[in-house]
Amino acid sequence: MRSAPAFAKINLALVVGPLREDAKHEVVTVLQQIDLHDTITLAPADDHLVEGFADDTIVTRTLTTLARSAGVAHGWHVHIEKRIPIASGLGGGSSDAATALGLANETLDEPLRRDELHRIAAGLGADVPFFLRRGSQLAMGDGSDLADVGLPTAYAVVLVVPRGETKDSSGAVYAAFDARDGAAGFEARVARLRETLAAVSTAHDLAALPSNDLASSPLAAQLEAVGAIRADVSGAGPIVYGLFADEAEAAAAAEQLSAFGRTIVAHPVAAAGAS
Repeated sequence: MRSAPAFAKINLALVVGPLREDAKHEVVTVLQQIDLHDTITLAPADDHLVEGFADDTIVTRTLTTLARSAGVAHGWHVHIEKRIPIASGLGGGSSDAATALGLANETLDEPLRRDELHRIAAGLGADVPFFLRRGSQLAMGDGSDLADVGLPTAYAVVLVVPRGETKDSSGAVYAAFDARDGAAGFEARVARLRETLAAVSTAHDLAALPSNDLASSPLAAQLEAVGAIRADVSGAGPIVYGLFADEAEAAAAAEQLSAFGRTIVAHPVAAAGAS
């Protein structure tokens, strides 16, 4: 039996472009894992069984795809201990899938190579490959083309799950983006993102990254008012995050913002081998 954390993520920046030929949108986004996590426990079995989260579909598809790709007849039993808020913009389902994929691959007599795992992950969802590794990455194309990016991790993250808000479907969010001609100026916005990213050396520098193209929230201003060096929506929302250089300020902000919904204090996860 094997077990591993499936970390959540936040989008430190999200620049969205025009529709691609594959009907997906071009994106350039800075993804950062945080230590809020589900726990995935896995063991080989005769068939596939996922327990602990009744609404799962993606982990089951992951196991089926891996078995077919690896040419094995057996399956895996998986237990998911959920902590990441569902449909929140934190990538919980994708992280569960990537973590289960990695754990199951480790049980194979002939584990698949990293590039093969990336291919499987990308077929499950554009942001699944990101969760195969730790830390922060720049995601491009449909979100599955990744490049490592070293970012500071000396800050705390306050997450606010807005009370009463639900996540719109991805299709609806992108349709609204297209309706307002959100892709206009995409290349210039990407250039600004890359220029800003190259200049980041401290947590305070993250404040200069461009804001989320897909979604916004008045809670970002509330977080900044109580000391956040940066605040924005993660992904398509509805979760809003604030970055705090001081741990005590983060705890105080979480208490103050609890009037608006559930709050969670988390921390960035560094890349493997990073100090």
